[in-house]
Amino acid sequence: MDSPAPLDIFLICPPGLEAALEGEARAAGFAGARAASGGVELQGTWEDVWRANLVLRGAVRVLVRIGGFRALHLAQLDKRARKFPWGETLRADVPLRVEVTTSKRNRIYHAKAAAQRIERAISEELGAPVSEAAPLTLKARIADDFVTFSIDTSGESLHKRGFKPAVNKAPMRETLAALFLREAGFDGSEPVLDPMCGSGTFVLEAAEMALGLAPGRARSFAFEHLASFDAGKWAALKAAQTPRETALTFHGADRDQGAINMSRRNAEAAGVADHTEFTCQPISELVRPEGPPGLVIVNPPYGARIGNKKPLFALYAAFGAKMKEAFAGWRVALVTSDPQLAKATGLTFTAGPYVPHGGLKVRLYQSDPL
Repeated sequence: MDSPAPLDIFLICPPGLEAALEGEARAAGFAGARAASGGVELQGTWEDVWRANLVLRGAVRVLVRIGGFRALHLAQLDKRARKFPWGETLRADVPLRVEVTTSKRNRIYHAKAAAQRIERAISEELGAPVSEAAPLTLKARIADDFVTFSIDTSGESLHKRGFKPAVNKAPMRETLAALFLREAGFDGSEPVLDPMCGSGTFVLEAAEMALGLAPGRARSFAFEHLASFDAGKWAALKAAQTPRETALTFHGADRDQGAINMSRRNAEAAGVADHTEFTCQPISELVRPEGPPGLVIVNPPYGARIGNKKPLFALYAAFGAKMKEAFAGWRVALVTSDPQLAKATGLTFTAGPYVPHGGLKVRLYQSDPL
């Protein structure tokens, strides 16, 4: 019996970090991963889809292309959608919602009308109900008069790990933090300190990476509602994830006691409290942790994100001075939207690509060991 054809899988990530996600995917055993605009392409099986959702820290969503056809007008779209083998992927008892994107290069350009045709075809031919609150989303992209169908196998965005009860103002998403850690050269073998930790995202991601904890271990996924899902194989896949031991401690500090309380609660919920330490202190009182040098990574306020920018120059200057005074041998990675603020640290940085974050374009600024 012939093996089924490999699935076309697409891992979505923030633009600018495709190479970082490709590196993570390859390191996780997805050998054919290849960076593309807005994410990473690879081929594999449904079990590869499950594993990508479970173990990849930087992917925002995992899409699977399930087919498509040419359609020049709505009547043709309706006819061909009714003949499409929906039952190979979808279940008749699971509600679905349809999202359509189209362009002016198509003869079908009205996304809402196209979505209605596809929804009606699925509900009448397969029997699956259509609902805006459905656990499954079918994405239809119409480009050059060709309709391509993909299923979102993740459900909620993968930055929602499933165990972070508290977040601070202007939080960084876990997926973005994981990719920035990777870009900064972190591989789990060195200590990490975030001196303005907010709700602890960088610290928690670093601790989980060092411990080999799967980011999706505490949540559910949309693929559990697909026809291809096998609960027994999924349970075995999760059970095969083996955490590692580490003697490292990952440190967070913040001048706001409320942020420190949040970080501690989040560390408890994630099961990494024994490997994290959070202290309430300003930059001026920051103390170098005992042990070998590692990585200082920080997402400080940058004016447009929090408020007025002018007082921030003194904060960045104080941060840079503390790094030079007390953190010899450590590397520094700093996220900001403003190159002048990065310059105010007095540190020598290399700037990474622009990445969208919170309506802004930010960059990761990295130093060599101080």
